[in-house]
This record gives sequence, structure tokens and C-alpha cells, in this order.
Amino acid sequence: MTAPSPQDEAAHRRRPPGRWILILSPLAIFLALAAVFLYRLEQGGDPSLVPSVLIGRPAPATKLPALDGVNLPGIDTAELTGKPTLVNVWASWCAPCREEHPILETLAADPRIRLVGINYKDQSENAVRFLGQLGNPFAAIGVDTNGRTAIDWGVYGVPETFLLGPDGTIRYKFIGPLSEESLATKLMPEIEKVLKGG
Repeated sequence: MTAPSPQDEAAHRRRPPGRWILILSPLAIFLALAAVFLYRLEQGGDPSLVPSVLIGRPAPATKLPALDGVNLPGIDTAELTGKPTLVNVWASWCAPCREEHPILETLAADPRIRLVGINYKDQSENAVRFLGQLGNPFAAIGVDTNGRTAIDWGVYGVPETFLLGPDGTIRYKFIGPLSEESLATKLMPEIEKVLKGG
């Protein structure tokens, strides 16, 4: 067996490291994503706070029919003026919507604000049963059967809650189920700001 010549060794060293790139690429991607995740944690980033391009703009023009079986009007955003309004996007099949329901009932008891619901991609009979079991905190419920309105509002999933100022402008958006803590530390301060004209 002959020893490799210097030319053979040089050719071997010049081979493209294709195999190593294939092996190391997923690791590099994973490490980059982990670094971004850790950075967000260190900065105190809240993943439930996704910025909305609609903040500061009028609510999308929306006319939704009423929910059958509930004696309430549907939703027309042209009528959601005069006082702060919370628009809650919910569905009977949504487990987190059940979790946040007591918070919605607390909000509905505050005479300074109006609470309306957009029932998202739901069966009417299921939605009526849901409200019958848990109570109905809404002053109006519009039915978004195909999800088109949710797209217009930039909804990522249910539940989501929007705060409208008295002029119908979207002032704040909360993604996910409301809890006592998020009500006290996030939503109520925004409601108070709107009530004070801020």
C-alpha cells in the first residue's frame, strides 16, 4: 500500500465540507432560535402581547347578525360609540373562553363600559347552551360564522378582547383568556385611561 501523495492530501483538504454543513445547519438554527427565546424572556416579553396594526384606528366596519335563541341585537360597529366598549371574540368550543367567563361577568357589571361578543365559527345551539350554563354577560352578540370578521379585526385565535374608545377607535387588544391578574394589571388600567379621556 502506497502512502498518499502530497497532491492527494491537498485535494482531500480542498473538498467542500457539504456533509458537515448538512449536519451543523439544524444545530445552528436551533441555537439561533433558542437565543431569541432567551432574549425575549430576559427582556420580560409577554408572548400574549402581540402588537395590532389596528390600535389607534377606527374599528373595522362590522355588521353581524344576532345569535339565534338569545334575545339580544347583533353587532354594528357604527353603534358602538358614546362609551368605552369591550369586544370579546369567543366560542363555545373554546376551553379558555370558559376560564375567562367569570371575568367577563365582572366587567359586564361595570355600568361605565359596554361588553359585546363576537361568536366565532360556532354552532348557534352550542353557543346558546354555553351562555345558558355560564350566564350571558353580553349586551349584544354578533355571529361570525365563517370567520371573515375575525380576519378583518386581526384575530389570532379565541378568546381575544378589544377595547374601543367612545369614538369607536381601537385602544387596546388583549390576546388569550382574561384572568383576575390580567384584568387588574393590564385591562383595567387601559379602561381607566380611556374613561379619563386618555
